[in-house]
Amino acid sequence: MITIYDVLRRPLVTEKSNYQTSKLHQYSFEVVSDATRTLVKDAVEKLFDVKVTRVNIINTAGKRSRRRNRRLMIRDAGFKKAIVTLAEGSSLDFLEGVK
Repeated sequence: MITIYDVLRRPLVTEKSNYQTSKLHQYSFEVVSDATRTLVKDAVEKLFDVKVTRVNIINTAGKRSRRRNRRLMIRDAGFKKAIVTLAEGSSLDFLEGVK
């Protein structure tokens, strides 16, 4: 059984997510593979005390890379990503840059 505290694994901080945060009020999180939209919405609203408007969930594929030697291809594991849109005027302060 997944609790609300186990749903969110970590925030995703990339160039695209920084743009989404500043312009669109959207925040990206890596979530547990069993997470649903309602679980993610409940977790974000309870943990950060904000109003969630919308939740999009994406299954990302693993990347192929050559790590050990030139011949052996290694595949990283994929993960599930949730993009959470907050209500107008809401924000998550821990993801904001230097003020």
